[in-house]
Amino acid sequence: MIVLLIGYYILDENNNQSDILYMEETALEELDQPNVSSPEEQGSAKLNRPETGLSVYMGKPVDTIRNEFGEPNRIDPSSYGYEWWIYNKSSKQYMQVGVQSGKIVTIYALGEKVDILPFKIGETIEEIFSTVLIQTDIHFNYEGTTYKFELSEEDMNSRPLIQMGDIFVQLNIDEFTGTLSSVRYLDVRTLIAQRPYELMYRGVLIEPNPIQEEAWAQIELSHQKQIYEITNILRKRYNVSPLTWDEEVANVALLHSKDMYDTNTISHTSEQFGELNDRLNAANIPYNKAGEIIAANYIDAPAVMEGWLNSEHHRETFLDEHFTHTGIGVYRKHYTQNLIERKEEK
Repeated sequence: MIVLLIGYYILDENNNQSDILYMEETALEELDQPNVSSPEEQGSAKLNRPETGLSVYMGKPVDTIRNEFGEPNRIDPSSYGYEWWIYNKSSKQYMQVGVQSGKIVTIYALGEKVDILPFKIGETIEEIFSTVLIQTDIHFNYEGTTYKFELSEEDMNSRPLIQMGDIFVQLNIDEFTGTLSSVRYLDVRTLIAQRPYELMYRGVLIEPNPIQEEAWAQIELSHQKQIYEITNILRKRYNVSPLTWDEEVANVALLHSKDMYDTNTISHTSEQFGELNDRLNAANIPYNKAGEIIAANYIDAPAVMEGWLNSEHHRETFLDEHFTHTGIGVYRKHYTQNLIERKEEK
């Protein structure tokens, strides 16, 4: 059982509070049922892939995306074997394209003007559910193994999974506005490796390749960059000024993420380094107000941001209009974002 944790912390003259939210996810069990239907037997729960939009690039050579959108702004490593091609020239066109062995295996689309037919960023959940049958069980056979993903009620409301031809699409719903926040396309193998929902299987389970020690530093750095970019895209979407990157604050955040990993704890309080204000003061960072949000064991930066977006206090923190600067620190799969209102120095 993997337990996903997210927490927040706000500190100013009138407010000093902290909380941890616990999200249980991804139970892994042997499948006892002797018969599980194939994807072809799921009927109307399975959509056909449209002839236009991002989904058409899934499974195709990477040159097809390059020919359409040009070279990426940068290429980030991931913890699942593929590389993220980051297209971030415009917040309304933001997307991440996962490339492995020269082919596109996953796409994350957040920009409001990205073509994600038959869906659209910002459309209501009522509009989606009126045209698409959402099922709690997704089952299929792949390379001789039977898989069955089970979606909880919370999954159905915040990130339903739909089969679209021979791929899958995860719809990330902003529960506070009831609208589509982003989508993630996945091929079958990537979905199984990430296991974002409770999974039962019968056969040989696909496991992601182990991450070499020397690869972690670049993966962590890529998560930090993506969280920063997605934070500002969401702030702009909700009419809040973007945050300025602060390297000193990022060092404080990284210290805390590493401390949580080393001590096997998920908390805003460190036995060695203290509370958020202790850590900021030790780094001689002047501020009027400070906030901290944390998470653990999320698969990557987009998943962390969607988790924070759908938690009231975390959402309030990273969308707080008073904050001016931010720093993100990621160590393994422990995530810390520190946000401050910088105090003007005389």
